[in-house]
Amino acid sequence: MGGAAAADLPVKAKAVEYVRVCSLHGAGFFYIPGTDTCIKLGGYVRADTTFHGGVHGQPAWNGDLGQGNRYADYFVSRSRMALTVDTRTASEYGVVRTFGQGNFQFSTFGGSTANPTSLAASLGTNASLLDTPGGGYVAVEYLFIQFAGFTFGKSASAYATPWQGFPGNLSSNLIGGQNTDTGLNNIQYKVEFGNGVSASVGLDDPTVWNRTAVYNLATGLNAVGVTGNAYAGTHAPDVVGNIRIDQAWGLFQLSAAAHEVSGSYNILTATTAAPNNLSEISGHPDTKWGGAVMAALQIKNLPTGAGDDIKIDASYARGATKMVIATSGASPSFAMFGGSNIAYQSVGFGATTDAVYLPVINGGTGDLKLTEAFGVRGAFNHNWNAYWITSLNGSASWVRYGGSVGDLTSAKGQYCAAYTAGKVVSADYSCNPNYAVYQLGVVTRWTPLKNLTFSAEVQYLRLDQNFIGTAVLTPAAPKPTAVYQFRDQDAVQLQLRVQRNF
Repeated sequence: MGGAAAADLPVKAKAVEYVRVCSLHGAGFFYIPGTDTCIKLGGYVRADTTFHGGVHGQPAWNGDLGQGNRYADYFVSRSRMALTVDTRTASEYGVVRTFGQGNFQFSTFGGSTANPTSLAASLGTNASLLDTPGGGYVAVEYLFIQFAGFTFGKSASAYATPWQGFPGNLSSNLIGGQNTDTGLNNIQYKVEFGNGVSASVGLDDPTVWNRTAVYNLATGLNAVGVTGNAYAGTHAPDVVGNIRIDQAWGLFQLSAAAHEVSGSYNILTATTAAPNNLSEISGHPDTKWGGAVMAALQIKNLPTGAGDDIKIDASYARGATKMVIATSGASPSFAMFGGSNIAYQSVGFGATTDAVYLPVINGGTGDLKLTEAFGVRGAFNHNWNAYWITSLNGSASWVRYGGSVGDLTSAKGQYCAAYTAGKVVSADYSCNPNYAVYQLGVVTRWTPLKNLTFSAEVQYLRLDQNFIGTAVLTPAAPKPTAVYQFRDQDAVQLQLRVQRNF
């Protein structure tokens, strides 16, 4: 009876711990139950389509699109969900923060091509494409920890501007300056001096992001002036930093970077630059250090309208070409074909490198010749009203190989000797690997509801190359061996997008 009575007595229920709002770090944060750590979940869902371009607005500046052949896709589409996780904990050292972003996405094949040389298997069933039916993949953008002014992990470089490669454009391929918008592995430290003045210094891992290519010219150059990458392994991090002023009127920033450039060996396999059994005993060029500088300016409170602004950055690089010819992915080399009234077709190309070298055993000087690049990029962003925004954006980029064609001790002389060798050229033929890329775009965004935006962007690109005359060339298939005229090239693309932030 006593036991039964005890069982019938009411028992006090365990207190329920409800989720509490954390107002310390802004809207959207709440406490992780049972802890003093605040967390915020966010992200977006996006669907976009590019006509006459690659995924996310890549211009038709190389590959099947640059050739304009039958394998080129007239349009490509991508669907993406970005998921962000942001945690913050107050401590005696300041706020301890972790942040991560994963992108779940599916696009029109990994390489946006139906070319058998890329697919090597039937469409839709080739697992190496990643984007197979019912497939897709997860891309990691940011993963970092912040503590006492330090940042550890995959984050934007201390060299970068707040707008990265997006002063007002939709496309992730507005070149002309640095872009680490998806992060790179680094360690950096930031100090605030007060009154909006700050400085950051960091060490970046350049392996994935900050290197373009080193050409051993002894391996030869193909029809569009490209050969295998002869970069050596990563021996030192990039040393980067900035000084910045943030004020009500806008922002001004100066950035600098030092980048190590190293070649692998003097003797390498032709065209691919892969090592062979003679490579290790053949010697190698001495390592050199290059670098880059950038000035950036944002002007707010323009008289043209509330919220209007201008963003602009100007860059110079020597041996660090990724600081100018930068996209959200790899730096492109350019190869575009068009019409001609004197030859089978016209061609324009430009090789993107950090350096070139020609070993002494091949008649060169054996040392690395650092490539120069400089560019300017910017946008004017105008708010028509609370629902409509238009941005006019553009850029100009230049890549330069030093010296003259007749000087075989210079980068230009050695490059042209390698390119011209064995070719049948016209009487007026002239070699000059220097080139420029100009871009001009306009994007209009409509936001009918908060965090829901529809966008459309048209972008024009011009490749200004400096070769003259004609030559018998054998480009990549399906192009035939024929006479091609060297000429500047143009491309236009349209990108449409709808995005819902949460």
